[in-house]
Amino acid sequence: MEEITVSMLTPGTRMEGFLLVRTAEQRVGKGGNYLDLLLVDKTGEISAKVWDGTAVPPPAGSVIKVRGLVQEFNGRLQFRVEKFRPARPDDNVDLNNLVPCAPRKPADMRREIDSTIEKMASEPLKKLVREMLRLAGDRLEWFPAAQKMHHAERSGLLHHTTDMLRAAEELLKAYPFLNGDLLRAGVILHDLAKLDEMKSDEMGNVQDYTRDGLLVGHLVRGVSTLDQAARNVDVSGEIVQLLEHMIISHHGVPEFGSPRLPMFPEAQVLHMLDTLDAKMNEMKAILDRTPPGSFSERIQSLDGRRLYHPYYSDSAE
Repeated sequence: MEEITVSMLTPGTRMEGFLLVRTAEQRVGKGGNYLDLLLVDKTGEISAKVWDGTAVPPPAGSVIKVRGLVQEFNGRLQFRVEKFRPARPDDNVDLNNLVPCAPRKPADMRREIDSTIEKMASEPLKKLVREMLRLAGDRLEWFPAAQKMHHAERSGLLHHTTDMLRAAEELLKAYPFLNGDLLRAGVILHDLAKLDEMKSDEMGNVQDYTRDGLLVGHLVRGVSTLDQAARNVDVSGEIVQLLEHMIISHHGVPEFGSPRLPMFPEAQVLHMLDTLDAKMNEMKAILDRTPPGSFSERIQSLDGRRLYHPYYSDSAE
């Protein structure tokens, strides 16, 4: 049977091959117990079900060999797994084909961030950002930006941050009244506390949220860590409060966890950049697995919309 990738799957496709387990839970449905899986390769992810009440959930982060049929359920692709087993050493599975990774090397993205900091004119901001990155440590090299949504990939946090920095530079040309150093600093710092919010292995696979992530969350923890960093480098005053506000308001509205709405221009732009980059990354991942001229499954995180993949051709009908 021909090996195919997740991005190639459509309703009616039969598949046999190796996939990485992102999450695996045993659930109870009307028909009894079943396994609810989220399976991935480097091209995308798919929800999978194993309708066998005796099946044991495979560990998150493990590789399994699966065989089954792709179906459509409630407007979304679903992989009905007929049989699976753990990968064996003699399978010679190439993990590079299974682990979703950022499109740029971690070292290159980190250099991009360091170069941005070096160009800042504000010494207090330089000190704060460098100290926050020092506290973040080496995990930033491989840490994802999310468990399931945008930039859920190895080095996804760096990918999200550097794409936002690139977009910020273009907006600063259009709105020169903005404080560029403050916006750049906010972009670099806004999600750093995700390092303490999620449990991730070095493959970028998030097993769950940490206790700190569930009880406190990355917005509040980001502010407390920034306060510590400011004391470490002896920086105080309005600049610290502005960055703290940018961190707690970058989700924009209380429904998404922000206790304050953005209250100055740089905070508003940070929120909009964060939302834009997250949505564009998610949409790209969906369109990558949707053939041109077709509609995707319904995407719950996009208000149940089905995305259309245009041909982008003058001759298309």
